[in-house]
Amino acid sequence: MELTFPVIDLSKLNGEERGSAMEMVKDACENWGFFELMNHGIPHELMDTVERLTKEHYKKCMEQRFKEMVASKGLEALQSEINDLDWESTFFLRHLPESNISQIPNLEQDYIKVMKEFAVELEKLAEKLLDLLCENLGLEPGYLKKVFYGSKGPTFGTKVSNYPPCPKPDLIKGLRAHTDAGGIILLFQDDKVSGLQLLKDQQWIDVPPMKHSIVVNLGDQLEVITNGKYKSVMHRVIAQTDGTRMSIASFYNPGSDAVIYPAPALVEKEGDKSQVYPKFVFEDYMKLYAGLKFQAKEPRFEAMKSIESTVNLGPIATV
Repeated sequence: MELTFPVIDLSKLNGEERGSAMEMVKDACENWGFFELMNHGIPHELMDTVERLTKEHYKKCMEQRFKEMVASKGLEALQSEINDLDWESTFFLRHLPESNISQIPNLEQDYIKVMKEFAVELEKLAEKLLDLLCENLGLEPGYLKKVFYGSKGPTFGTKVSNYPPCPKPDLIKGLRAHTDAGGIILLFQDDKVSGLQLLKDQQWIDVPPMKHSIVVNLGDQLEVITNGKYKSVMHRVIAQTDGTRMSIASFYNPGSDAVIYPAPALVEKEGDKSQVYPKFVFEDYMKLYAGLKFQAKEPRFEAMKSIESTVNLGPIATV
């Protein structure tokens, strides 16, 4: 059976097709961990400008450095598989709790301005999506946003990546397989050069490049909060022999001191009262994830469980 990657027209939420659009979101969250949004409300002209300036910035400030790294490691002449490196050129922007965008070297003023604008749009979209998930899960409105909030609000940042042409894509991945540690991830990806794949039923499936779409995937935290009803899914980037693939992934994550645990309403609803997932402070999970990113998520959850019994997770001071 040919699997069709879920593509959802978000404008349908405003009309009589709302029910079927919500059902598609629900199915994607339960069975894919990924979906692609059209008509998501982010202006296309803004996306075009972000893409143009990102590609210009890569050519001007990043490309040469990437070539030097490849040369210094002798990667053009790879003979055997490399498992400890990714064929990608990246930089990170932090938006919340406070922005670091003005401290990033070599960013032109017009690029900074446009990325700030884009971040505001993405933040709105992420919060709208969290509300849709609450509705589908039968959680009270605003529940997920509140859990993510901690004492200082959510953590929100963007990883800007370019995946240059790779002479040996069978020997090195653009980005090795992993699940995302955080909350909800919004990706603006190249509409011409593909490479992103997710694992479904033991098969790697391409996430289709589509113009002006936003690809959404769920991170480990949503798996915990939904007590496994929604899953974070393994994904990877396959390097291509021609064309540079642009990828701008924005991570709407819990605040560092947010306490993450299965929503009591969902545990009760399942009737058996079995809370399968641990309770932990988000920052502690991230410390663990940093060293284990490219491994299975289950041992991370188990490790958090063993820590859990030794930690007093009382109310968090908000002073």
